[in-house]
Amino acid sequence: MGFVPAEIETYCIDHSTRPGQVAKDLQQHTLASVHGSNMLIGEMEASVLGFLIRLGKVKNILEFGTYTGYSALAMAEHLPQDGSVTTIDLNPETCKIASEFWSRSPHGKKIKQILKPGLEAMKDLPQKFDLIFIDADKNNYSNYLTWGLEHLSENGLIVVDNTLWSGKVLEASGDKQTESIKAHNELAKSLEGYTKTLLPIRDGMFLISKVTG
Repeated sequence: MGFVPAEIETYCIDHSTRPGQVAKDLQQHTLASVHGSNMLIGEMEASVLGFLIRLGKVKNILEFGTYTGYSALAMAEHLPQDGSVTTIDLNPETCKIASEFWSRSPHGKKIKQILKPGLEAMKDLPQKFDLIFIDADKNNYSNYLTWGLEHLSENGLIVVDNTLWSGKVLEASGDKQTESIKAHNELAKSLEGYTKTLLPIRDGMFLISKVTG
């Protein structure tokens, strides 16, 4: 399901700050040569993430779901020199592609790769993060969100991808992944003390931040 006409999305992308050349090369390589390239976040979502990073003066990011490393690099481009992206994935083949492209960018040095399942990796991450980007296995979305709420800095932000799931969240019943995303969305909706907004960008971006002040 396309939530925005392709022509409108292209127009928006053309008028937005876009990822750099290495990220563009990585995007093109993934689309042409890597299985599951529909998992890429795309330039529009990358632009929104970059805007949020700069607006929130984000310095450290945790990403669940590296894939080929496009989103990690796109986010790293907007971080200060002492900023960092810690990104988690369990697929050594796609993570190798990510590392190869990160090494071509001056922003690649800001990225740290953890090659483990998400639930295992997060046990070894006691610190708090300014931005947590969830784009991994859908059946654990609620687990990642629950953990993320406890590891969010005071003015931090959680962004969750694929929260409209091609419109399947509107169905009365669905497969396990669909039901897991719906459960996550209801969990996010029920949170007290947080500001939430679900945006129909790409396949859905759920933004969650603490209410402060």
